[in-house]
Amino acid sequence: MHTAGYVDALRDFIAADGGDIDPDTHVSTGSWDAALVAAGAGLTAVESLDRGEASSAFVAVRPPGHHATRSAAMGFCLLNNAAVTAAALADRGERVLIVDWDVHHGNGTQEIFWDDPRVMYVSTHQWPAYPGTGRAQDTGGPGAPGLTINLPLPEKATGDVARRALERIAAPAIEKFDPTWVVVSAGFDAHRADPLADLAWSAGDFADLTADVATWAPHPGRMVVLLEGGYDLDALRMSVTATIAAMAGERYHPEAPTSGGPGGDLVDPLAALRQRLIGS
Repeated sequence: MHTAGYVDALRDFIAADGGDIDPDTHVSTGSWDAALVAAGAGLTAVESLDRGEASSAFVAVRPPGHHATRSAAMGFCLLNNAAVTAAALADRGERVLIVDWDVHHGNGTQEIFWDDPRVMYVSTHQWPAYPGTGRAQDTGGPGAPGLTINLPLPEKATGDVARRALERIAAPAIEKFDPTWVVVSAGFDAHRADPLADLAWSAGDFADLTADVATWAPHPGRMVVLLEGGYDLDALRMSVTATIAAMAGERYHPEAPTSGGPGGDLVDPLAALRQRLIGS
């Protein structure tokens, strides 16, 4: 997880009135408390699910987390909320699948679990785009071969392309990994209305994607969904509502799912590339 030195330095920087960490990441005196709440909320959700209080949990917190690396904040992210949750689960013996459908690659999450055989990381993201990571050729370290699955999508790709890539490339590996928990980095900036990216998804796509990902949890009570990006408020409202409905087993499509965009012809070559790299 995060290094002790980084956590101490971040806390001290914020306590000293904060400022700019990078061109995208600004902190003020309240940022430390906000970051702690965001990082801890996933743990609280796991505790609630362990007690059987719900069939899944949606964690609506900011700041987001998936760009935060072991030792650095970046991209609006201070602590890696999804990684904190996944690491706690792994430490108690769980096999954790992280699915990251934020439009930007979760470079921090990938780095943290790159060589960890307890955690599988699967990301759909626009390519090329910030932060410039997430190549299909990056498949995990020597201790966790094949447990990183990057599915880069071209500009204007529609939701059907992401779902096909997950089904064709990720699903067989996920079945083999056999996760006991699913943690989702749920960014909604792949929506076509979002100002910070250029994919062409709709709220209906997030509903269908949620339903697909939920099937990878071994049984109810084993999926935690954490909010990441999403910067058009109307799109965010619709997409989150559709996602939560799907988590509850309800079909709610405030917008129709999208299809026919570019990238569908890349799925089979990506699958072939993975086959050459890892043999499965």
